[in-house]
Amino acid sequence: MKRVVITGQGTINALGHDVPSTLEAMREGRCGIADLDIRDVERLSIRIGGQVRGYSPEAHFNRQQIALYDRFTQFTLLAARQAVSQSGLEFCGDLAARSGVVLGTSGGGMNTLDENYRSVYEEGKNRVHPFVVPKLMNNAAASHVSMEFNLKGPSFTVATACASSNHAMGQAFAMIRSGLAPAMVTGGSESMLCFGGVKAWEGLRVMSKDGCRPFSANRNGMVQGEGAAVFVFEEYEHARARGAEVLAEVVGFAMSSDAADIVMPSKQGAARAIAGAIRDAGLNPPDVGYINAHGTGTAANDKTECAAVADVFGAHADRLMISSTKSMHGHLIGGTGAVELLACVMALRDGIIAPTINYDEPDPECTLDVVPNEAREAKVEVVLSNAFAFGGLNAVLALRKI
Repeated sequence: MKRVVITGQGTINALGHDVPSTLEAMREGRCGIADLDIRDVERLSIRIGGQVRGYSPEAHFNRQQIALYDRFTQFTLLAARQAVSQSGLEFCGDLAARSGVVLGTSGGGMNTLDENYRSVYEEGKNRVHPFVVPKLMNNAAASHVSMEFNLKGPSFTVATACASSNHAMGQAFAMIRSGLAPAMVTGGSESMLCFGGVKAWEGLRVMSKDGCRPFSANRNGMVQGEGAAVFVFEEYEHARARGAEVLAEVVGFAMSSDAADIVMPSKQGAARAIAGAIRDAGLNPPDVGYINAHGTGTAANDKTECAAVADVFGAHADRLMISSTKSMHGHLIGGTGAVELLACVMALRDGIIAPTINYDEPDPECTLDVVPNEAREAKVEVVLSNAFAFGGLNAVLALRKI
């Protein structure tokens, strides 16, 4: 079994258009959730979100590319460029032939879908642009990343709702660990903040109108976000041989299925994934210092996740830090685990634990240390990143300081 390390990372999200600005916002406990600026927002009852602000596609892509790239693909490419640049890898020859890309998304080209439904059903047009299908398909971002960076190995997209990017990164990890690939570009992206995307989520009645307050007794629902985060996972000896800077080591991964309910989470399913990731890493629960929680801000998720963590960690749960950065950047659905992995890397490299902001009132059913409101300096050696999706599909990653 080969060791797997992270040698590059990139992002664009509501907190920043790159990794340094995002981590600065996390350290400051800054909130990227604000009033939505989208078409027909006045017809929505939910009017807030973690929207990417100050972004102009024309600053990064030409007219032909914009015609072919949905917003979620644009975000992915921008994050991938940052990650590959930081890694210092150039994909050519055998490295290109064996390396690939695995990305997560839930909705894919939702903005393209929304625009073209309007065109056909509202405006009565009988034709759409010939690039609509290749623009909205879920694998569009992965395909364009593979083309831009000459990645000719295993490449595909994972769609498991809110666990998509954790599942994707888990597959990339497994491929490198098994020797199938020397390096993989992996992560996730989502851009559902359009009229149809928000309207669909309104129907679930799990959305907050005023903010995301995970683990706080006065929480009242989740808040959507958008953006992408992309990483370069690389075989350790390959990275060491070329003198690459290593950001962290990926040491474990586990998946589970609740096999219970399409929307309600299961404590047992979450606990199996958490325990499985620790076991896969060859570690014990007391080795873990921090968990980036799924932490959506809904009562069902928060209470279930806290109960699952308490079950797995037992007496050690009282010494564990767990926080939800969704309170700052919103819930990026299929891209959320990737953005949250940035906070995990920051915890290992910089000794800074990102806070759970908007924490107002203790919840007697969520008594863990949720790092309320202010970032904390702490030395941790091992961290976990949780993702628990609708459909009962769970994915947990374990990272170690190196």
